[in-house]
Amino acid sequence: MEKSPLITKKKTRITSLYYLLLALLLSGGACSGPSATPPEPVMPIPHERQLEWQDMEFYAFAHFNMNTFTNREWGMGDEDPALFNPTDFDPSQWAKICREAGMKGIILTAKHHDGFCLWPTETTSHSVKNATWKDGKGDIVREVSEAFRAEGLKFGVYLSPWDRNHPDYGKPEYIDVFRQQLRELLTNYGEIFEVWFDGANGGTGYYGGANEERRVDKKSYYDWATTIDLIRELQPNAVIFGDAGPDVRWVGNEHGFAYETTWSNLMRDSVYGGMPEYAKVYAPGQENGTHWVPAEADVSIRPGWYYHPYEDHKVKSLPQLLDIYYHSIGRNSSLLLNFPIDRRGLIHENDQAQLMKLVHKIREDFSVPLPLDKASITATSTLGKGYEVSAILEEKGRYWAAAEGTIAATIQLEFPDPVRFNRFLVQENIELGQRIKAFDVEIRTEEGSWTPLASGTTVGFKRILRLPDTETTAIRFAITDAKASPTVQHLAFYLAPKLLLPPSITRDKSGMVSLKAPEEGLEIWYTLDGSDPAQQGKRYTEPFPVLDPTAIRVLSKDPGTGEISEVALKALQLARKDWTVLGDGEQSEHLIDEDPTTNYFTDTDRVSIDLGKSYALTGFTYFPMQNRYLSGLITRYAFAVSEDGRQWTQVNEGEFGNIVNSPIEQRVTFPTVTGRYIQLRALDKLDDNPASYAELGVLIGNP
Repeated sequence: MEKSPLITKKKTRITSLYYLLLALLLSGGACSGPSATPPEPVMPIPHERQLEWQDMEFYAFAHFNMNTFTNREWGMGDEDPALFNPTDFDPSQWAKICREAGMKGIILTAKHHDGFCLWPTETTSHSVKNATWKDGKGDIVREVSEAFRAEGLKFGVYLSPWDRNHPDYGKPEYIDVFRQQLRELLTNYGEIFEVWFDGANGGTGYYGGANEERRVDKKSYYDWATTIDLIRELQPNAVIFGDAGPDVRWVGNEHGFAYETTWSNLMRDSVYGGMPEYAKVYAPGQENGTHWVPAEADVSIRPGWYYHPYEDHKVKSLPQLLDIYYHSIGRNSSLLLNFPIDRRGLIHENDQAQLMKLVHKIREDFSVPLPLDKASITATSTLGKGYEVSAILEEKGRYWAAAEGTIAATIQLEFPDPVRFNRFLVQENIELGQRIKAFDVEIRTEEGSWTPLASGTTVGFKRILRLPDTETTAIRFAITDAKASPTVQHLAFYLAPKLLLPPSITRDKSGMVSLKAPEEGLEIWYTLDGSDPAQQGKRYTEPFPVLDPTAIRVLSKDPGTGEISEVALKALQLARKDWTVLGDGEQSEHLIDEDPTTNYFTDTDRVSIDLGKSYALTGFTYFPMQNRYLSGLITRYAFAVSEDGRQWTQVNEGEFGNIVNSPIEQRVTFPTVTGRYIQLRALDKLDDNPASYAELGVLIGNP
């Protein structure tokens, strides 16, 4: 059975040198005739350490450090080391979860920008040596590295070049400290597969009590060439990550997406860590790049990199994680998925649950390959003996190569019976360089003509396309442009089951309801009368109005199999079509636009709304802001109503319990009262900033 790309078995590489020797041996008298001379490499090409790294594809990031206990993303460096005190630290839990998910290793934030070190370094007192945890006798780096090796997984380290704690940061003396920290990490903790350097460098900080801003010349301050030499000496098999590599580069964003066109080639000598124009200019790589520096897509499973209790309900959904997978590994990049380790020292249950949903779905997507061994496979061009197109079926080192001088070639597959598929995977033999610039996937119609199904640009180590459900008896992979004669290491098609999750439900201020399926090709069925949409549902085709309080029930249906998702229920309250926010507050419409991603702030700590007419009110809803950094959240409130907008009657007062740690919609009910105007007043807030609101709504009985 074809292996999932998420758990692909490492292929046995047969290098170009091997083929050359084989060709020489065969030409010396083998009865089967000589093999063709291997293709000339197209520079740049990967180093062996980079080839080892490419095979990993999917591995973990762990942000766990002082910020975990201060509830921040970037600490200032003035934190008390005693604050570091995980109550149930268990790296074996991390390792078992990662192994079960098919991840190949982990990169740990050994030191973030605040300078706190997770190992008992000799370079600073700002480390676990002075933590409450284990009375200063512990070593997080050692325990994590040993736990992962015990599960057969690899270990890497993140070491921030910026140090907001150290008094010498910005001075030449700090570089010696930084390199000593590297030396400790690279000599005391076994084999390291990746050394990760952040591009954030210089700014405000504690700096030993100076509490000032320190800027550095990012091009020259760190003398990266000497530091790289040190890593090569101590860990010659480790790849080095940074904006400029030299081995692996940042993908240019923090949402885990590589690009439609992603080259592993980079104009490396033009890049330096933290350069402002990097993401726009260099992150996708360059066709004419001078060095092999493939992309790594880093993304957190939550909005933040570090653990924040108020993000427990914000773990990325399965559709979001699937998009990340297909836009990273599916676009010639690796996937570095971050887990914000919680204050217990564990991967949180919510994160683990979503990870395993992703893994189950990916394995399911690639569990049914088309039987290409039963197909007739031909190519319009072949280099010669030893490079036949049948090699694309194997999981070993052979590969198909077009004849030298050919930049356009087609692989055609003919099946004896119709086949169905919706996923396409292709890999180049990157040991000879990245070559393919453009391709089409075509199918033969019932009339016998060829029609395009999809198009793409770069391939590289791996390219995966999600396609509509397709049935045909013949498929063509047509390479339409290449830097040199193309090669294909592997090619496959799969029939992935539909992602049968309930549709999403949104409504705008005018009351128009929109439903969206989790995947193309699914039907949506819904009801508004409380009945079962699987039995009495109406098929959704376009947005429709819902103005009064209504319970909408929805499901997704796979028309091919007839399978349906679970039913999702959403209680829609009174539409805000005729509402008006009183006063001239900036962006006041955000308060009633039914979009929780927009916010309204007021210095008066109160908001008033005209509902357009009187209603029998039975309660209200307050949706707090959903930003990473919370501000102005109302923790205690007073709610009042009015018939004329001048004389107000307070009908409820109370507390939004645990809203700071769990900023979800708050629903408050009270005995029925009639009113046209409503007012919510903040009696107490998270901080001294203006009161913030994402949405405000009402619950009504009969008007």
